Amino acid sequence: MWNKIKIFLEMIKFEHTLFALPFAFMGAVLGSMIRFDSMPSWAQIGWIIVAMVGARSAAMGLNRLIDRVIDKKNPRTAKRAIPAGLLSASEVLIFIAVSFILLFWAAANLSPLAMKLLPIAVFMTVIYSYTKRFTWTCHLILGLTIGLAPLGAWVAVTNSIDWTAIVLYLSVSFWTAGFDVIYACQDADYDRKEGLHSIPSRFGIGRALLLARFFHLITAVGLLSLFIMTELSWWYLIGLIVSYLILFYEHYIVKPNDLSKLNTAFFTMNGVLSVVVFCFTFIDVVVRYIW
Repeated sequence: MWNKIKIFLEMIKFEHTLFALPFAFMGAVLGSMIRFDSMPSWAQIGWIIVAMVGARSAAMGLNRLIDRVIDKKNPRTAKRAIPAGLLSASEVLIFIAVSFILLFWAAANLSPLAMKLLPIAVFMTVIYSYTKRFTWTCHLILGLTIGLAPLGAWVAVTNSIDWTAIVLYLSVSFWTAGFDVIYACQDADYDRKEGLHSIPSRFGIGRALLLARFFHLITAVGLLSLFIMTELSWWYLIGLIVSYLILFYEHYIVKPNDLSKLNTAFFTMNGVLSVVVFCFTFIDVVVRYIW
């Protein structure tokens, strides 16, 4: 049983939840601060965690199930659980169903608007895995899907959406799209050969990396806009400067003729960035209430 659990966790790359979860917490903290001048409750944080685990597990399970034929033909992904025969399609379907139940359960315990918008989140998690079959904008669609994490958390604690929430949503969306373009560079030749669509396979690795930089520039502007639009102070600004340095380093170590540090740029740098931005946002809000 433990081995099976480990296979499921490896299949969905559970550790990558670190990417979006801090931004979800950031959405909850900012929304609660702006709307109610308070912090979200522990119950709300708990249900947001359940929703995040359910949503991401369902999305990754769907991705692995839908892409199982493609993954089997790609040497880089042929050892994933389904193509390697470690998990059956029926087992993954049950896993996806349980994950969606977790998401529905959490949304029902958060806010009425969260329940009303839930079908949009479900649609986005399903459609993303098909987009590489017909459009190179698949990275942007993934970004708009992952960006629902902070937006959903905002809605969960405030039962509303405003322009600050939209700016946070777009900032995270373009951040995700940018690092997904970098990650896709390693499959550019395979995607081109198999007729799959991505920015690297369509425009080449050099131009793809330039577009990834542009996406992250939008993220940088968006995060700075949050500083201007809210009552966040210099603590947040410090975190913002650190995040800019992380983004610069991420792009510095990945070059069109050298993708050897791609995994560092993709996982390590982006995992650190999301934690940094949330931690300094949280410190800023806590200090505000203390003083």
